[in-house]
Amino acid sequence: MIYFDNSATTPIFPQSLDAYVKTSQRIIGNPSSLHDLGNQANRLLQQARKQIADLIHVEPEEIYFTSGGTEGDNWVLKGTMIEKREYGNHMIISGVEHPAVSETAEQLKELGIEVSIAPVDKRGFVRVDELKELIRKETVLVSVMAVNNEVGSIQPIQEISDLLDDFPKIHFHVDAVQAIGKVPFSQWLTERVDFATFSAHKFHGPRGTGFIYWKKGRRLAPLLTGGGQERNQRSGTENVPGIVAMAKALRLSLEIKEQKPEQTQRLKVALINALKTYEKVTIFSEGTDYAPHILCFALKGIRGEVLVHALEEKQIFVSTTSACSSRKHMASSTLHAMHVPNDLATSAVRISLDENNSLAEVEQFMIIFKQLYKKFSAIN
Repeated sequence: MIYFDNSATTPIFPQSLDAYVKTSQRIIGNPSSLHDLGNQANRLLQQARKQIADLIHVEPEEIYFTSGGTEGDNWVLKGTMIEKREYGNHMIISGVEHPAVSETAEQLKELGIEVSIAPVDKRGFVRVDELKELIRKETVLVSVMAVNNEVGSIQPIQEISDLLDDFPKIHFHVDAVQAIGKVPFSQWLTERVDFATFSAHKFHGPRGTGFIYWKKGRRLAPLLTGGGQERNQRSGTENVPGIVAMAKALRLSLEIKEQKPEQTQRLKVALINALKTYEKVTIFSEGTDYAPHILCFALKGIRGEVLVHALEEKQIFVSTTSACSSRKHMASSTLHAMHVPNDLATSAVRISLDENNSLAEVEQFMIIFKQLYKKFSAIN
């Protein structure tokens, strides 16, 4: 089996799974309970919070636990618009956001919030000059992802940060789900970023866990109300085993990236060089300004899902752009925003790599791809 779908989800590290199981078995208390069992759970919770904060170079009080990237994005967008409703009702998102942002923005529009879309260029990068033109006195939030989940474009977060320095009252949110452990922090966790959202299952942690970086001094309205957990900001009994496992997975992911800093980039370049020899292949993710782990390409005349299933029969697993949208059988919203013709957009396939992938897997993939290319060319 060759697993080239790591941007959809990653297999949990054995050490992370072990931490989850042991914590589940041994730590039975509720972190909010006053007795010793509750104190044990709370100590583990705070240790995990500090470990995550240290790993991303922020303060522990700036980390809030969630169920994943979708909850985090919903919380920041909805929480900002509720909290700052007296100051304005306008937000800006990029045209290539994950559905957790774009669909949330659509829902907010139905409630009277004004939403502007910052366009991207033909390579999938936000046009900062055009984003600037969208800012007005009612603007209270700008949300731009760090790394696009479909084509891997690393967005100009520093340039946007420099722009927003002149607008200190605007919240700046970065969806960092596809960036952490893949792209250096300096490229997306800038001093100007107020909120960043993360999901554990994208860095070999358990599903259903995530966290928000929430800069001190910024305010959000709670999304979930109830028992007042997470310092009265996110109610619901904390998933202590999941959080402990997430902290371990993040540490291991960053360690592996440090040990193999160029691994995914080398594999991606090898794939690009091989795919470019085929006349009917169009590549959307070439260049050092794209994330090293994401490669999006199209085989002209063959729908993406057809190629995905043909590869699946050979035990090679890839996806049609975003896994979160693939079952809707829709053309990539990112490629649409990049003005890619619809016939190419519907043919798009995403390969997403991990440090555990190998050159041997790339070579095997290309052997199978060559066979499929000949087969499809004969049909067409």
